[in-house]
Amino acid sequence: MMEQTIEVTRSEDRVVVRLNRPEARNAINQQMVDELHRVCAELEVEPRILIIIGSDGVFASGADIAELRERTSVDARKGINTMLLLRIADLAMPVIAAIDGPALGAGAELAYAADFRIGTPRARIGNPETGLGIIAAAGALWRLPELVGEPLAKQMLLAGRILDAEEAAAARLLSEIVEPDELLRAAHALADEIATKSVAATIRTKALLRGDRGRHPQADLDAQAVLFDSDDKRERMTAFLNRKKTT
Repeated sequence: MMEQTIEVTRSEDRVVVRLNRPEARNAINQQMVDELHRVCAELEVEPRILIIIGSDGVFASGADIAELRERTSVDARKGINTMLLLRIADLAMPVIAAIDGPALGAGAELAYAADFRIGTPRARIGNPETGLGIIAAAGALWRLPELVGEPLAKQMLLAGRILDAEEAAAARLLSEIVEPDELLRAAHALADEIATKSVAATIRTKALLRGDRGRHPQADLDAQAVLFDSDDKRERMTAFLNRKKTT
């Protein structure tokens, strides 16, 4: 099925999704949610790195307010955006959000669900939901305090503070700031670094990072036991030792 609100570029080790609703400043509507679910389904079968980027100087301005206004308590309990962002966060391989311009409301929550966030000097990140009579219920209430700490999260979630790029970088919400014309290249450079690593080890590391802390250290040891017996581990370590002999 042809996507209409996103553009998808696929390669062997990664998928790039460009949010593409310029007429609505990339507001996340039901159609975009459905199309992103289809990308997730593809990556759950064939794990690859995912890069999400906006267009025309906007990452995502929020949820589609025209749709949101008509939703009821029944819709709220379905967790339309929440279920999508849980699925994105749970993808086996890392997710990179490349943020140019506003990432607000549901757009910010999409960025929080990623493993990495790279921005431009024009990036603006925040959650103005309480000004619209709702809460940031698609993950910000628990992801954001983990990312930036509770005091700053409260300023953003309760007082509507919007972070500019420098503030977001200082809070470690952005790992890097690059010029807009370098943004996708920077995301690919990070993906290139990840792609040099063992896929099996990367998948297990991400799974353990997002898991319940009560599972450690036994879950770490169980995953390591699988990796220790893999051909990939032996080949990589042999190559490393051979390089040392020649230096």
